[in-house]
Amino acid sequence: MRVAISGKSGCGNTTVSTLVADRMNYPIINFTFRSLAEEKGLDFWQLCKMAETDDEIDKELDKKQVEKALAVEDCVLGSRLAIWMLVQADLKVYLTASIEERAMRIQKREGGTFADRLKETVERDEKDTARYKRIYSIDNSDSSIADLVIDTDKLEPIEIAHIIVKRIHELLAQRK
Repeated sequence: MRVAISGKSGCGNTTVSTLVADRMNYPIINFTFRSLAEEKGLDFWQLCKMAETDDEIDKELDKKQVEKALAVEDCVLGSRLAIWMLVQADLKVYLTASIEERAMRIQKREGGTFADRLKETVERDEKDTARYKRIYSIDNSDSSIADLVIDTDKLEPIEIAHIIVKRIHELLAQRK
C-alpha cells in the first residue's frame, strides 16, 4: 500500500504523513526542499530562490522521492506533489487549509510575526504554483486527482490521520 499525501505549505503534510506512517507501521518518505537544502548545505530559503530559476532542483527532489517510494511495497510519501508524482499510489490524499490557518501554523513552527508569515506563505504559494505549472504542467491547487480531500482547518493532525488510516484499512479489506 503506497499512500501519497500532498498539500500546500502549512496544511500538515509532514505531521499527518508521519502519524499515518507510524500508525500503519509503514516507512515515511518525506524528502522535502528542507531535506535537499540540508543535504546540499544550503539555507532553505536560498534553495527555494534557486529553484525559481533552476528546474533541475525540483526534478532532482521529485525523482528522489519517487525512487524512495518505489523501493518499498508499503510507504507514506508526503510532499507538495506526491499525489501527482507517485502515479503508482494506492491512495492519494490532498490536504487543504485556509491561507490564514497555514500562516498561523508556520508562525508557530518557525516563529516571526503573523504578518510576515502570511506574506511569505502567499508569495511561496504563488511561486510554487508557477514553478509546478512551468515544469510539470501541474496545478497544485487542483485536488481532482486525489482520492480523498481533507480540509484541515478545524481538525487536529491525529483526527486527519485517523480518517486516512480508516481509508487505508478499507482499501486493504477490498483487496482480500
